[in-house]
Amino acid sequence: MTTLDYLQSSPINNFFLLAGPCVIEGEQMALDIAAAIAPVCAELGIPYAFKGSYRKANRSRLDSFTGIGDLEALQILRKVGREFGVPVVTDIHTAAEAEMAAEFVDILQIPAFLCRQTDLLVAAAKTGKLVNIKKGQFLSPEAMQFAVQKVLDAGNNQVLLTERGTTFGYQDLLVDYRGIPTMGAYAPVVLDCTHSLQQPNQSAGVTGGRPDLIETIARCGIAAGADGLFLETHPMPQNAMSDGANMLRLDLLPGLLRRLSELRRAVNAINQL
Repeated sequence: MTTLDYLQSSPINNFFLLAGPCVIEGEQMALDIAAAIAPVCAELGIPYAFKGSYRKANRSRLDSFTGIGDLEALQILRKVGREFGVPVVTDIHTAAEAEMAAEFVDILQIPAFLCRQTDLLVAAAKTGKLVNIKKGQFLSPEAMQFAVQKVLDAGNNQVLLTERGTTFGYQDLLVDYRGIPTMGAYAPVVLDCTHSLQQPNQSAGVTGGRPDLIETIARCGIAAGADGLFLETHPMPQNAMSDGANMLRLDLLPGLLRRLSELRRAVNAINQL
């Protein structure tokens, strides 16, 4: 079974989930997060992939935390996958990183700002791993067919597209739910429920998040037909080393998944009418 087959294998036609911390901060933290999510997903029939960046290459400040070291973080990701029997997903930023990361993870994620980089897409595709391409904030949903085609033309038919909002003014993002069925014609579609809520914080001069709206965004995505959901979570977002303002508190996730599963069942029933 391919990784894509696994994500689409819910016995009750539930959505799949890519979830975990923004960046790997340490082994125990990663294992604790996976231990909190995996059993709930198994109970609800949600195919689950653990998400964690081994390095953050797009920080706003030079002194921002970027990671604990590439090899150490990648080894942790592999350990999580093996201990919990789930695929793992991480970002890559250059073509040279694709082969390295592919030795440790199952899904290579292309950041939104890099979604048109041909060399990066082709390198990711040639590893044979599932490639998750985040839609650029500056692109229309229709434009993502060309990113998908690059992966297909490189000989890999395992590809996902992730909606993460469209730039509205400076830094603020809006989710256009018309993009979900549009992109669904090219590949299965994931909705990023955390980064799509980034908003400008003028007093701090940086972007912040609206974790109080994560459930709203997720519900709308399920209703619009998203195949999967992406979200970042942390036991104590206020203490997270990266993107804490965007993340859902870990103890809130089980209840959210239960409610979203009920919504998915309702949508499935409506689709049968």
